[in-house]
Amino acid sequence: MTQFVGAYRVDPLSGVRTRRIVALVFDLILVSMLVFVIWFALVILTLGLALILLPPLYPFVAFFYNGLTVSGRKMGTPGMRLMGLEMRMHEGGARVPFINAAAHAIFFYISWFFPPVFLVSLFDVEKRCVHDMLAGVTVVRRM
Repeated sequence: MTQFVGAYRVDPLSGVRTRRIVALVFDLILVSMLVFVIWFALVILTLGLALILLPPLYPFVAFFYNGLTVSGRKMGTPGMRLMGLEMRMHEGGARVPFINAAAHAIFFYISWFFPPVFLVSLFDVEKRCVHDMLAGVTVVRRM
């Protein structure tokens, strides 16, 4: 799975874990800002009745944020693109469809309830997490 860029050998999996963590932090900040803007606009437009919408709003925005950005033409969230990563289907390396990208987000947020599952990527040869395996995707460095 080694690729060449110019005269240099590039491993598409080298540094993926560290880059994913930084990308995650960036994406969580961006999603939080999006949620705040949407929530604030709803509070203003509904004269305060939208105050009860904050808890379900974050997962809703995160679902579409991940689904639309990963299945888009750039194949990654803004954080992933910033860190030089992209997400592809594990079998064949094709572009990830919306349903797989959105399912990946759901599996990721559910896995926060079981933190030890993140340790799987330390033992997996392809550095995949459980939520990657369930969604059938792989995160690699952008070439």
